[in-house]
Amino acid sequence: MKFVFDLETVPDLDLLRRCVEGPSEDPALFMEQAVEQLSRNKTGFFPPMFHRVVSWVGLWVEESGHPKNKVSWSGTDEKEGLVKLAESLLTYRDFGLVHHNGKGFDLPVITYRSMKHGLQLPKRLSSQDIRYRYSKDNVDLVDEFTNYGASQWPKLKHLGHLLGIPVKQTGEGDAVDVMFRAGQLEAIERYCYEDVMGTYLIWLHMRFTNGDMDAETFANLSERALAKLKEIQE
Repeated sequence: MKFVFDLETVPDLDLLRRCVEGPSEDPALFMEQAVEQLSRNKTGFFPPMFHRVVSWVGLWVEESGHPKNKVSWSGTDEKEGLVKLAESLLTYRDFGLVHHNGKGFDLPVITYRSMKHGLQLPKRLSSQDIRYRYSKDNVDLVDEFTNYGASQWPKLKHLGHLLGIPVKQTGEGDAVDVMFRAGQLEAIERYCYEDVMGTYLIWLHMRFTNGDMDAETFANLSERALAKLKEIQE
């Protein structure tokens, strides 16, 4: 079984405040300081350890590509969400993963935040099958499309444009913090689910292009997944 998944996060303000030197009491100035001192290339996007999980969605998919069931969580109690994620991953012993930049962001976030809360993750996540960079049990679309860093990596939205898949219709990642502060947890989870379905669809296209799926199966699965994606967006 494959677990196609995505996380939604917001900055961990408490951790940022402990790590920023001379933090300002003014919220806007403090965030400017945090970006200057801690963000990646001063882009405003913080490294994985400074992110707090507020939602995740996973789609269990059979090796044939057929979807089985969706699992999800959204809320303010991060520890509760991580416990539920770990429990969900224990559903299958030798599961694989499918994601977009999960190796660079989502998986490190899960590890950092589980350490913070004193939680134990499924041993499968630290196995050679998952940790090995070229593993086919841990499929990162970023690695697949860039030949493991040989070329520039594509955004999920741009892959969607290339393939005619309408992803990122309900918002962008930088809107999650605004939605979270407004208490819009359901909207965040829907946005996360949209990304998961987009990732699943792109994975189907990749498998078909690589000759790992016949045309009839691909057409059937992609048509059903596209209809589900549009349902989420509506």
